[in-house]
Amino acid sequence: MYCSGCGQALAQGQAFCPNCGKPAAPMAPIAPPPVPGYEIQLDSYAGKVKALGILWFVYAGLTLLGGIVGLTFMKAIFFGGFGPWMHPWMHGGPPPTWFFPALMPFLWVLVAGRAVLAVVAGWGLLEHAQWGRIVAIIAAIFSLLKFPFGTALGIFTLIVLLGYTNSRLYEHL
Repeated sequence: MYCSGCGQALAQGQAFCPNCGKPAAPMAPIAPPPVPGYEIQLDSYAGKVKALGILWFVYAGLTLLGGIVGLTFMKAIFFGGFGPWMHPWMHGGPPPTWFFPALMPFLWVLVAGRAVLAVVAGWGLLEHAQWGRIVAIIAAIFSLLKFPFGTALGIFTLIVLLGYTNSRLYEHL
């Protein structure tokens, strides 16, 4: 231990620095011994977090794939890509010509943003970063309404990452 004022080496249990007279900093309390089975619990929790990170990557891929297929299909339907026999406006007037072209880039950004958020959440969880836990909780809340996969993943994420015990286990990873 060293003096915080002058840097002089201090002997164990010395209350004041012999060089400058500054009081020695109190010793940090010794951490209590870990609870029996804590390492097993930590290993089990680490496995859950790893599985959760991988599931977020899979969900990102499914989101991107579903978005590409859905938006391509939507473009084909609304812009007459299936031919005149399957145009949705056969029995009535079409919506304004500016509406769907203006809507498509917005929908592409939503799909890409959702996939990027899922990738960042999975990466943060696999790296055991503190920000990864927060991003995963935010992504879980956003995905709760995407039934069935998003809902299941969101609930699983919130169960694994929320709560006092789980937050302490995550800090120890």
